[in-house]
Parts: sequence; C-alpha cells; structure tokens
Amino acid sequence: MTSLKPYLIRAIYEWITDNDLTPHLLVDATHNHAVVPQQFIDDGKIVLNIRPQAIQALSLGNEDIRFNARFGGNPMQIIVPIPAVMAIYAKENGKGMVFDQDDDAESPPPPEKKPPTKPTLRVVK
Repeated sequence: MTSLKPYLIRAIYEWITDNDLTPHLLVDATHNHAVVPQQFIDDGKIVLNIRPQAIQALSLGNEDIRFNARFGGNPMQIIVPIPAVMAIYAKENGKGMVFDQDDDAESPPPPEKKPPTKPTLRVVK
C-alpha cells in the first residue's frame, strides 16, 4: 500500500489555503535527501512557509514536496522528502497535523495467516 502521509499533507494544505490561512511545514532538516536553506535550520529542524504567494512551482508529490522560494533574496529549489515532514499547520491558529516519525520507518510485514486446519466433526445429541 502507498503511504497515507502525502495524501493527508495535500488535504490539510488545501484546507489551510481555502480558509485564507498560512500553511507551514515543520521539516526534519537532517534527512539525507532534504534540500533546505542551511542558515535557517534550528536544532535540526526548519519551518517553511508554503503560502502560494511566497513560493513558486509547488509540487505536493507522493515521494517529496518541491517548490522554489527566496531566502535572503537568493532563489533556491526546496526538496522535502515526505518522511522528513514532521507537521503541517496553519501559522495563525496552529491547526493542522503532527506526524509520528516512527510511522515512516520500514515496518515488517504482518505475520502470515496459518492455513485453516481440517475441520473436525463431533456428534451432538
């Protein structure tokens, strides 16, 4: 099955923007494939404003979130892998969703079900 997380991110992003609020992403900046401005990382995390007026070419994909933005006047393409997204929320009221980082770890498949045993019959009087 595909991960539920990117679908939740897209739904919450849409809800936040539909209500004229400012969507923010809390990102684990230590993720190997995250491309974020290093000068704004605090304690291994970064908060990104993804308001449509603040960014360009937003792509909320199933594998990552990509967009172009300016930081200190310098243009930059941001790439945030979905597992690196820790939360998405509205700046104005804090409503959104925090994601459990353990959910992104590879979990072992569920145990296989044992085949049913041969039925037994008994006489009932």
